[in-house]
Amino acid sequence: MIVDEREHGQILESIHLPTLLASSDVDTETSLRWWHKAVLYEVFLRSFADANDDGEGDIAGLVSRLPYIKDLGVDAVWISPWYVSPMRDGGYDVKNFLDVDPLFGTLEDVQNLIDASHELGLRVVLDLVSNHCSSQHPWFQSALASPEGSKEREWFYFKDGRGEGGNEPPNDWKSIFGGPAWTRTQNPDGTPGQWYFNLFDSSQPDLNWKNEEVLKHFDEILRFWFDRGVDGFRLDAVSAIGKDDDYRDMGFAPDDLYRPDIWGPVPFFDADGVHDVLRRWRRVAREYPTEKFLVGEVVVRDVDRLARYLRRDELQSTLSFDLCKIVWDANAFRQMINTLQSACFERRSWMTWTLSSHDEKRTVSRYSQDGPAEGVLADVTQTGRERARSGYLLALTLPGSACIFQGEELGLWEVTDIPEDKLQDPIYFRTGKQELGRDGCRVPLPWEKEGTSLGFSSSHEAWLPQPRGWADVSVATQLDDTSSTLRFFRSVLALRSTIFNDDEWAFTWDPSPTGVLVLRRGPDFRCVVNFSGEPFQIGPDEEALVSSSPLTHELVIDVNNAAWLRARRSATN
Repeated sequence: MIVDEREHGQILESIHLPTLLASSDVDTETSLRWWHKAVLYEVFLRSFADANDDGEGDIAGLVSRLPYIKDLGVDAVWISPWYVSPMRDGGYDVKNFLDVDPLFGTLEDVQNLIDASHELGLRVVLDLVSNHCSSQHPWFQSALASPEGSKEREWFYFKDGRGEGGNEPPNDWKSIFGGPAWTRTQNPDGTPGQWYFNLFDSSQPDLNWKNEEVLKHFDEILRFWFDRGVDGFRLDAVSAIGKDDDYRDMGFAPDDLYRPDIWGPVPFFDADGVHDVLRRWRRVAREYPTEKFLVGEVVVRDVDRLARYLRRDELQSTLSFDLCKIVWDANAFRQMINTLQSACFERRSWMTWTLSSHDEKRTVSRYSQDGPAEGVLADVTQTGRERARSGYLLALTLPGSACIFQGEELGLWEVTDIPEDKLQDPIYFRTGKQELGRDGCRVPLPWEKEGTSLGFSSSHEAWLPQPRGWADVSVATQLDDTSSTLRFFRSVLALRSTIFNDDEWAFTWDPSPTGVLVLRRGPDFRCVVNFSGEPFQIGPDEEALVSSSPLTHELVIDVNNAAWLRARRSATN
């Protein structure tokens, strides 16, 4: 989670540009791009739609459901990795970046998807995994077969172990997924070899971004997909590629997991070298008549570090997963929004606001509890559903882009009772089965009211089992219900595309009672979110455009609810 140490925990009362950068870093270009206020819809491909009835989602299934995505009212589709992969980490362990895994389809299917998306006016944003590859990637297999000190081993981080016979890891560094961040190799003759660094799973060796061959290969990867019509990349864990040549111990305890959002500076994350790589990629993005979009998953501890990723020649936007990690509290939301927005440069860089993703617990489940956002989940409640809608009204009000993870528009909840033999997330196994991991938010979507997999496949069971209760929140069920969460999202997104001016970058917080947030954009529009314990009275000179739940009566927003308000026409004439 971003911690703005400059403010010492105080709520920021104004939005300002970062001051840590020289004036030469401020871009004078003011032209607006499609991503400046776009809404992205994240598709976790394996769980979206299955066209060939094998229980696994695929590209053809996504193509068949593109009209649903278009009708939702979004502007772009962000798609999880479709590259060739052993699927040890949901496709984020890549064996070949320049082809499609047969599980998902073919390059021809990809072209059909890109063309069909563009015909519907949808942009295509692809996940790029850059910190690591699969241990089955030819590069890594070549490194394993090569001697110590060879150029092949310089593509990764190979080190000798410590202690007798090199039996201990090179240092105490920990994996984000749990356990040590070093895995020992075996030499071709069967003897124990060096250790390699893996910040995530042992099947995902980290690439060495100081190596020119790695840099050139990724230039090729970007151009390969851009040439096929991909409109941009979401850069997975991009801050992880920044590493210094400093291998000292960091003082980790044996059971620690590395948390980049809370742990202090470390040599293996967010080192300054990452910015040279991003500048290189931005130059590639600018080679095309229509500049390509680069949005980063940037997880750092303070806002000054975050702002560096948004300089004029680096990323256009970052995904703000910090909102997924705070409790349902007015002050927490206000401070986090202010802090994140302060990292942006007016009219040049933008937040992509989100409350969910394939890595986060489902929103209605998180908001059904009052405790820590990352704690043990309670049963889903009506309060959780109301808060989730309210949270999205707030996120979709903010200037910049927004992102909705598949199924959030249905109000799906986190599945916490998946049988152990079905669990696949490496986090579950690397933490000694103490952490359930992310499978619970990746359960395949329910499209129909009935059927073996509720319409996800024709007749095959889904690769992760769906709760029985999802029949009641399926797409088919909600399309017939004017009060459903799906219909709510459709109406909100339709409004959002019309009520905000393209050139409105700033916002303000209006004075409000304790526990109520009132965010203003322009002279006539306000978003009110009621975190307090008392109903909030709307002024007589305002009308509600949309609300998270039906208003008790015309002028009251109940607890845990929100509304978009506009000054009545007669009041402004």
